[in-house]
Amino acid sequence: MQASESFRRQFAGYGVLTAEILYRMPDHPALLQSFLWQTEDKAPQFPELRRFLAYWEREIEALIHSVRVAHKDLIGPMDVRYAKGEFLIH
Repeated sequence: MQASESFRRQFAGYGVLTAEILYRMPDHPALLQSFLWQTEDKAPQFPELRRFLAYWEREIEALIHSVRVAHKDLIGPMDVRYAKGEFLIH
């Protein structure tokens, strides 16, 4: 049995990337618009985001104003907490 591609990518350091792209359309340059994009990507190089932004600049007429990035690894140290009491219900 083989692991899924997504699972292998998580072990390779990929995590969830959320990018907020602020942009302006040529016909409404005074209006700043927002596009939210989410994918799996690898920090800190962000190859998927770079590929997407290159596509945007090549194929879409909208001019990018700024990009804000949030990233969270999917696999990390376990968070373990011990209970200091026991509660009986019923």
